[in-house]
Amino acid sequence: MAAISPSVDFRSDTVTWPTDEMRAAMAAAEVGDDVYGEDPTISALEALAAAMLGKEAGLFVTSGTQGNLIAALSHAQRGDEAIMGEDAHTYCWEAGGIAVLGGITPRPLPTDSRGRMDLDQIRAAIREDDPHLPTSRLILLENSSGGNHGAAIEAEYFEAVHAIAQSHNLRVHLDGARLFNAATALKCDPTAITQWVDSVSICLSKGLCAPVGSVLVGSQDFIKTARRNRKLLGGGLRQAGVLAAAGLIALKTMSQRLQDDHDKAQQLAQGLATIPGILINPAQVETNMVFFALADDLPLSPTDLVNRLKQDYGLHIGGYDHHTLRAVTHYWIQPEQVEKLVAAIRALCQG
Repeated sequence: MAAISPSVDFRSDTVTWPTDEMRAAMAAAEVGDDVYGEDPTISALEALAAAMLGKEAGLFVTSGTQGNLIAALSHAQRGDEAIMGEDAHTYCWEAGGIAVLGGITPRPLPTDSRGRMDLDQIRAAIREDDPHLPTSRLILLENSSGGNHGAAIEAEYFEAVHAIAQSHNLRVHLDGARLFNAATALKCDPTAITQWVDSVSICLSKGLCAPVGSVLVGSQDFIKTARRNRKLLGGGLRQAGVLAAAGLIALKTMSQRLQDDHDKAQQLAQGLATIPGILINPAQVETNMVFFALADDLPLSPTDLVNRLKQDYGLHIGGYDHHTLRAVTHYWIQPEQVEKLVAAIRALCQG
């Protein structure tokens, strides 16, 4: 294992860096021009991702946001409408890409505490065939639900949404940025979830530690269209096998060890729950995300806490909104660093 940085970063699992095994594989990667379909390492990564997720084909893309955008462009046309949760990453954190670049109208719906849209509300949101209205074409889902404590949504929910989509000739895309975290928490194979969706985008560069990249998977025809849309967006790749080499290790090795990160998140949640003035429910911590808030009578604000942890202790956490704080565990966080964070927050909260 590479040396751990003296500054310990809990802001997100996006801050992970590649393992020594990944670096060696990247240096030795066989490469070719992927736009010509000649990079063997990228081809191997795409095939592996498709197989692991039960789909016919895959496409290596630069990011999860790009993967989600390409999926939307490949499933829907200008003037169509996509139904999604009002706190979904595709709605809140992707710069309005489907509307700006695809002419696709978002139809956000409320979600419950786990990030699930109500099934009856999904049905009610599907438009009738009327020239005054956009055409309902796509349902966008997410698992785990990053805006809802990283909740791992059960496969049965996806099955139910799939049935609605099938009855109305809609497509379903899954933002699976942390799908392997969700599957780990649910103790199921990812295909238990992905069998109920038409396409999936998974991130390699979060808890799986690859430096760059995501993979979009679906049917052969879908990926053919997606490859054209990737080119349209300037995402054509050349000798990117050096990146795909890390992605192969991410899928083969790092996807199998995520329970360690979940255990560290629970360790953190349990520790924070013992600190007076920290508002947290450890039962909501299912994956590697820990959300908490500060009681109003504490002598510091969330911003103060973030800044003091960084300045005084070399510990980084994230402010999720004006009231909520977030800490995310990952491969490069050790149990003793979790204890250091708990101790530092305790000291600062006690004034």
